[in-house]
Amino acid sequence: MTGTTPGARPPGTTPAAATPAPATSPAAGGPIRLVLVDDHRMFRSGVRAELDEISGNRLDIVGEAGSVDQAVAVIREQRPDVVLLDVHLPGGNGRGGSDVITGCAGVTTQAGGPVRFLALSVSDAAEDVIAVIRAGARGYVTKTISGPELGGAIVRVADGDAVFSPRLAGFVLDAFGAAAGEIAEVDEELDRLSAREREVMRLIARGYQYKEVAKELFISVKTVETHVSSVLRKLQLSSRHELTAWAMGRRLL
Repeated sequence: MTGTTPGARPPGTTPAAATPAPATSPAAGGPIRLVLVDDHRMFRSGVRAELDEISGNRLDIVGEAGSVDQAVAVIREQRPDVVLLDVHLPGGNGRGGSDVITGCAGVTTQAGGPVRFLALSVSDAAEDVIAVIRAGARGYVTKTISGPELGGAIVRVADGDAVFSPRLAGFVLDAFGAAAGEIAEVDEELDRLSAREREVMRLIARGYQYKEVAKELFISVKTVETHVSSVLRKLQLSSRHELTAWAMGRRLL
């Protein structure tokens, strides 16, 4: 799939559908071929079970992956119609889902069309959404979405629509509706952090305790502590109180 040109409005933007429409793949009228990419196996299993229950024979999950490198390999091998893609993944160049999309540049479906990417993430932060859409994703929904809504979103993306959770659509369109050549200013300090560090940073800045962050992100408390230490070091801050003030000043909460 080709990347979205900075400064261009994503075409055909629609909110996620509540009920999946009858779906067929461009490949000879068959089901939509889908690859699931998320670094949590239990989450992938839950999504698979939910989609199997609500989709009938309309979706065919042909592969799974838990890292950037695995995802690129599976997508190149299976050539699916749609990739359901987490934005925070290990491996690659540290940019998660964006690395998967760029790593699959030029890959086509079995019918010869573009492989389309739908981001599915716990994060609703503007920088995560904009980054993966700029890389070439056709939509972005959060993990609060219901099974039927997710099924509908997959169908619409397979049909070529751009789909966003309602609360995300506004700032996505604002960002891509800028004048040609205008690129949103990137916070250099924020850009020092990896995708996972940004995710941990936002939760800590919102007042989450380490155990709560670990539960939310399905990681260990020790891993949370490591990420927090790294965030404070990279941002040259000395406490979580300073981190909260820093995040509030950049409207990241």
